[in-house]
Amino acid sequence: MTYPLTITTPSDREIAFSRMFDAPRALVFDALTKPELVKRWLLGPPGWSMPICEIDLRVGGAYRYVWRHTDRREMGMSGVYREVARPSRLVHTETFDTAWYPGDALVTTVLTEQSGRTILAATVVYESREARDSAFQSGMKEGVVASYDRLEQVFASDEA
Repeated sequence: MTYPLTITTPSDREIAFSRMFDAPRALVFDALTKPELVKRWLLGPPGWSMPICEIDLRVGGAYRYVWRHTDRREMGMSGVYREVARPSRLVHTETFDTAWYPGDALVTTVLTEQSGRTILAATVVYESREARDSAFQSGMKEGVVASYDRLEQVFASDEA
């Protein structure tokens, strides 16, 4: 079953996402932190792949993602983990190589399991209202919906 994505703006600087998945939270945590799984779902709209996915999952460890579109455009993002509490919580920074919003962002992801299903709740805090609005107007929602739908397919497959 595909559950709806809820998006809110709890403050002038935040965007919050929430979605239920038919998977235990340990598996959802793995899908957020293991490169072989991340590369299968964190792709945004159709036409993108992730040739580079590096994750050093520890406090102070870094991650690096590079996406490539079929038209050869590339987009890179990196950050540092500030908190890693397996399987319930991740906190990390987020910086795009080519900034399309000012400053960096701080992402807090909380996983809550209920009867074998997991609610993924992510809050992104931007440096300013302008940065939040730029991110929100970028097509972010469509990319998150497409990625989370793919993530649900990963959980439904035998390969997760």
